[in-house]
Amino acid sequence: MLRHYRALHENKEETRASSSQATRKQELDEALVSMIVKDTQPFTIVEDVGFRAFVSKLDPNYVIPTRQALKAMVEAKYESAKEKAKAKVEKVAAVSLTSDMWTSINMDAYLAVTCHFVGDKTRLSSVLLGVQAFPQSHTAENIARVKASLMEEWGITNKVTCMVTDGAPNMVACVRELKLRHHICIAHTLNLIVKKALDQNPVFSGTQAKARKLVGFFRSSTTAKEKLTQVQLHLGMAKLKLMQEVETRWNSTYLMLQRLVELREPVGAALAGLQHDMPMITSDEFSIVGGCLSLPSPFYDATVELSAEENVSASKVVPLMKMLEQNLQEEIAKPAPAVALEMGEQLIRQLREKLYTLQSMSIMSLATLLDPRFKVIGFFSQTKATEAIKRLTSECATIVRAQQSREEIPQASTSHDVTGGSKLRRRLDTSVMEARRSQNVTADATVEVQRYLSEPNIGRLENPLEYWERQKLLYPNLHKLALAFLCTPASSVPCERVFSKAGEVVSKKRNRLKPKTVEKLLFLNNNE
Repeated sequence: MLRHYRALHENKEETRASSSQATRKQELDEALVSMIVKDTQPFTIVEDVGFRAFVSKLDPNYVIPTRQALKAMVEAKYESAKEKAKAKVEKVAAVSLTSDMWTSINMDAYLAVTCHFVGDKTRLSSVLLGVQAFPQSHTAENIARVKASLMEEWGITNKVTCMVTDGAPNMVACVRELKLRHHICIAHTLNLIVKKALDQNPVFSGTQAKARKLVGFFRSSTTAKEKLTQVQLHLGMAKLKLMQEVETRWNSTYLMLQRLVELREPVGAALAGLQHDMPMITSDEFSIVGGCLSLPSPFYDATVELSAEENVSASKVVPLMKMLEQNLQEEIAKPAPAVALEMGEQLIRQLREKLYTLQSMSIMSLATLLDPRFKVIGFFSQTKATEAIKRLTSECATIVRAQQSREEIPQASTSHDVTGGSKLRRRLDTSVMEARRSQNVTADATVEVQRYLSEPNIGRLENPLEYWERQKLLYPNLHKLALAFLCTPASSVPCERVFSKAGEVVSKKRNRLKPKTVEKLLFLNNNE
């Protein structure tokens, strides 16, 4: 009897130990998959001698899965994550999309689409819908077909408020094909405004070209780099590197010149001790650059602010453009070199041209009005603000009308009762009823909009989504519009960030990854 009891006890202990080992194995497998996804590590890492030895030291009992098994785990995690993401998107009433294209080191084209909406706890949320290989011709029709398929798969075809892309003609035509609201990435717009102003100023662009060569010299020469470091240490300065511009990004030009002005003294001292044939930047040219840098500086700040994903941004576009114009007016009123004044006037001309266009766009004007931080004061033009209020009232009336239609109970006898049974007057009486109903709807919408606009604005640092959560019972129809319009990003930067990570996934060490595997890894990296 005692022997039988001991045997039972030992069996229970073995079962418990086996279960514990299985749980531990599962936890470590999941951690390994997360590492592969988050750190963009290749699947072959499980075959690397050093990695296997390291894991063995940590836990000798852990059996590392094979490359094929690891890939299967990633695919299973992808399917699970996708179902969770779909469930999250299914709950929301409105979304906005950003889209962009990218070419890998293997010259494979990919199309990415990200989805943005107001999620739980009145916070902006985003989901990467997909990063699909795009071997076909990059025509608007082909791009639209793939996007429409993605929207249908995710069940958001009738939920899309706006799509944000760059200004490429095929992207613009694609959105037109899909019959969606569209706005071009504001970061790209600001980039074009500043680049055009810089390029049209021959004195400044000449100095810029010199700076580019000078920075290139220090970044490509080990001797020059070491000399610059020594001089900085000798002068008791922090060790800073010169920054090279990226031709397509004006903010990189700003950062390059800003750093060069900051390191003017050590750069000059380093050059004096080196043999070179670099064109020197004169004292006058440094003064011109210093005088001009204050002009694009706010553009840099605006670009950074409008590229953020966590905060409401589309509603900031018109107010920020207005503030940029006011800032430029103040700058050119100060004593400055003629080159800086000319550049400031050029920036103002282009900014006003873009600003008036943006104020006329429904997505931007309605987002501005529906942001309780800005409302009407966010507009540069009072006329455009008045037009936006009319547009908002119309949108609000549409929601009220739809709500009333859902609540009405059709009664076959209604027309008969109203007209007293006369067929002769039935059409006239019905028209009168419809006109009266329409007037009531418009009146209700006008009252709701005017009451909201007459309230004091909330603070600039407050969250507009929290305001709408508090006021959703007072302004039920505007609350729905706010959720639809305030989820729109100001830029397509979310997609650009996806492709920055894609460059790490499809690297020289992982250049044989299949496009489907690339999509799954990027999906998990962005959505987990």
